[in-house]
Amino acid sequence: MAAEQAPAGPLAGLTVLDAATMLAGPYGATLLGDLGADVIKIESPRGDDTRHLGPERGGERAPFISVNRNKRSIVLDLAEDRDKETFARLAAKADALITNVREPALSRLGLAYEQVREHKTDIIWVGVTAFGADGPYAGRPGIDFMAQGIAGLVALNGDPDRDPVRVTVPLVDVMTSLLVVSGILAALHERTTSGRGQRIDVSLLDALVHAQATGLASLFLTGETTPRTGNRSYYFAPSGVFECADGNLVCITTPSEKFFANLSHALEAGWTEDDRFSTIELRLQNEDALEAGVAARCKRYSRDDLLERLHAADVLAAPVNELPDVLKDPQVLHNGMVQTTQHATLGDLDVTGVPLHLQRTPGSVRLAPPVLGQHTDEILQELGYAPDEIAERTKGK
Repeated sequence: MAAEQAPAGPLAGLTVLDAATMLAGPYGATLLGDLGADVIKIESPRGDDTRHLGPERGGERAPFISVNRNKRSIVLDLAEDRDKETFARLAAKADALITNVREPALSRLGLAYEQVREHKTDIIWVGVTAFGADGPYAGRPGIDFMAQGIAGLVALNGDPDRDPVRVTVPLVDVMTSLLVVSGILAALHERTTSGRGQRIDVSLLDALVHAQATGLASLFLTGETTPRTGNRSYYFAPSGVFECADGNLVCITTPSEKFFANLSHALEAGWTEDDRFSTIELRLQNEDALEAGVAARCKRYSRDDLLERLHAADVLAAPVNELPDVLKDPQVLHNGMVQTTQHATLGDLDVTGVPLHLQRTPGSVRLAPPVLGQHTDEILQELGYAPDEIAERTKGK
């Protein structure tokens, strides 16, 4: 959808300053931009750290491209007084600011809550940290992987007979970005009645402990520690990844008697009449035999034929797609989760779409991820700088 045709979105009129780097903070800002907010990404002359990581084309890097659509970029060196004054003008117009800068750099750059509040008393300030704003781990460097280690995710992930492994998709960062958005929206709602802004602290660690509710509930309730199960489930069977006749793989899982019966019927297996599999507990006790039976029957069909059969019988089943397959998946495309933008230097550039589908005021992808400082002059003009001032300020940057 062309930018001039894109709907404004439910957050049109909201101004958000993205003074964060890497993923969790910036992706939260992106989601607000998806919903219509004017997101201004404040970057140092070097740029966001993700501009220097990962696969590259035409000087642009995949990690930055992945989470920075729907933003305008301005370059400010907040170690310089002149750029601090520009930041003050920006903050005075903003509704919210997101940062993940750690102390003492946070205060040195003028980004701490009380400092920003001097420019806009009702601003909503979000600080993203790895482990918490205070406490024994405050100030430690940390990323997704470290949070996975502390919160028990690494220990839970992988095959039970091998060493644990991290989850390679940055799910903790993504979950944290959703908390960033939730916190800002909650504070905006509260501000409509109180007229006051507030500080919000969000951490990767808290996001993942929150997500570990199921496993922790077992520990709270019975003292049991959930083991690593690989592709199997700790709670029911069968559940796993199975190979088809053409070598492709499918995921199949059966979290209830209904879905187990549906699987048995779809594969013409008669398992519902087998005493070994008559209850969830017995199926877990006889999981090896049951899983071998599922594997043997899956090998009778190509993946497409098997999935057609399973879906017709209302079985929980899905293909194991490689990433190129995801971009061709008909439901992914139907949901608008691949969008084409016009990048300033790369031309046509696909990015992921908006995961929230509001019917009356939908969000949209309006702007491609910006090149470093792409909108500096534009934003300075909006802040009231004269053309000669803008030329002088941006000279050499």
